Amino acid sequence: MRSLDIAATGMLAQQLNVEVISNNIANVNTTAFKRSRPEFQDLLYQNDRRIGTQSSDAGTYVPAGMQVGLGVRTAAVYRIGEAGNMQNTNNSLDLAIQGLGYFPIELPTGEIAYTRAGSFQLNQNGQIVTADGYILQGPGTVPANATAVTVNASGEVQVTLPNQVNPQSIGQINLDSFINEPGLQAIGNNLFLETQSSGAPQQGIPGLEQFGTILQGFIETSNVNVVSEITNLITAQRAYEMNSRVIETSDQMMSTLSQLR
Repeated sequence: MRSLDIAATGMLAQQLNVEVISNNIANVNTTAFKRSRPEFQDLLYQNDRRIGTQSSDAGTYVPAGMQVGLGVRTAAVYRIGEAGNMQNTNNSLDLAIQGLGYFPIELPTGEIAYTRAGSFQLNQNGQIVTADGYILQGPGTVPANATAVTVNASGEVQVTLPNQVNPQSIGQINLDSFINEPGLQAIGNNLFLETQSSGAPQQGIPGLEQFGTILQGFIETSNVNVVSEITNLITAQRAYEMNSRVIETSDQMMSTLSQLR
């Protein structure tokens, strides 16, 4: 009975749907987190009577045929790049991107990763780093005696030193953008890696061309809408229950057949 296998694919699809929703809800307070959405496709169709075949010698053709679908499968889990809200932290090393772009981060392996989570700190050498100690590319070392660190909208990093009136520039933060942001590979810790699908990074100065500007003292919040996610969760749960009901019905039909004498 095909309905057993068809309903099983539906239950597996809705199970994955719930897993994606649960990950979105779990990261509702993760800085710059982007919610995901599963996309489904119908499976192959079994042709019991093929559409368009000739039905008689008089040149008549089957107008509709008879196709039976074999279920559903998950085609992709798509990341939604919509920007989150800006939250004021009054921390000079918290940076948010208003618009397109990613911060380039140097990993211990030498690879370059990308993030929109601008919750930065200083390490023991005065370098601007992520919470895991990975270095933000661009700016130099902040002097130990610096009294203030300023990052303007164009990404220029300046420090104020004792007995000096004018701030001193120590480097420039550039941003990277990708033609297909959902093609980036998420590796955890708010980091992404370039892939063949994302395309090569295009680097530029914040505020120029397609790049966004940098807002100091703010962080970008998650773009997860809890009300929407709960609604999607209820819908997925009901769809799972309906597929399980199909299995129960198919089992009852098979039981009826087995009891015939």
